[in-house]
Amino acid sequence: MVNFDQFAYACRRLRTAVLWISLVCISHAACAWGNQGHQVIALLAEAQLSPVARKEVNRLLALEPGETLASISTWADEHRSPATAAWHYVNFPRGACSYEFKRDCPDGKCIVAAIEKQLEILATEISDEKKLAALKYVVHLIGDIHQPLHAGHGDDRGGNTYQLQAFMRGSNLHAFWDTGMLKSLDQDNESVVRGLLIRPLPQSARTLFNPATTAEESCMIVGKPDFYPERIVTPAYMEAYTPVMLYQLALAGSRLAQSLNGIFR
Repeated sequence: MVNFDQFAYACRRLRTAVLWISLVCISHAACAWGNQGHQVIALLAEAQLSPVARKEVNRLLALEPGETLASISTWADEHRSPATAAWHYVNFPRGACSYEFKRDCPDGKCIVAAIEKQLEILATEISDEKKLAALKYVVHLIGDIHQPLHAGHGDDRGGNTYQLQAFMRGSNLHAFWDTGMLKSLDQDNESVVRGLLIRPLPQSARTLFNPATTAEESCMIVGKPDFYPERIVTPAYMEAYTPVMLYQLALAGSRLAQSLNGIFR
């Protein structure tokens, strides 16, 4: 289980920035983390790329002039199909956060297997067009797997059917984690990225990225006793989990960069 204590301490000053504003509700089928979350993760990764990786990423992005890591970060949601829908999450049984391929990833259709496959394509494929498509998936899915409810439970569709009120409006837990907490900070992408880059991740988080282990980490966050709030989200919940949300964004950006640096070297 990731230790959030150091990061939470660094984030406490953000409490006063939390504004109770309207929540834009989206479904699990729309976009995870919301556009801003994915863009923040991509910008964090971009800032941590090695020179060699940056050059190769830019070469692939040049196949579609004008695209950036941030702009492609939502591509996988925008082009989701019945064939790829299951690539965006993995469901764990309640009380069990140990990943088992046969149980949790039937026919290889889950986010863990999808990330592994797309990383393999990115590392070995000859066709630049296919490598660019794999890059789009990798940027997005590594973000998804760090949103805790993308490694949640099937019985409530990753929190989609857990109804609640947040910011004076009806919503569900998944939408609240996708967009609500980050939106409540009322900061643009660059401000969020700057704030996260000046708070280095603890050494314990700087382990080699492993999709299965990351899914287990996310599942354990969902399994915390207070993760499911009362039906009305309170300031106390925001105070407890805004640092966790920011930590997950920072971790996703770091691990995305780590993965690309490892492939392009």
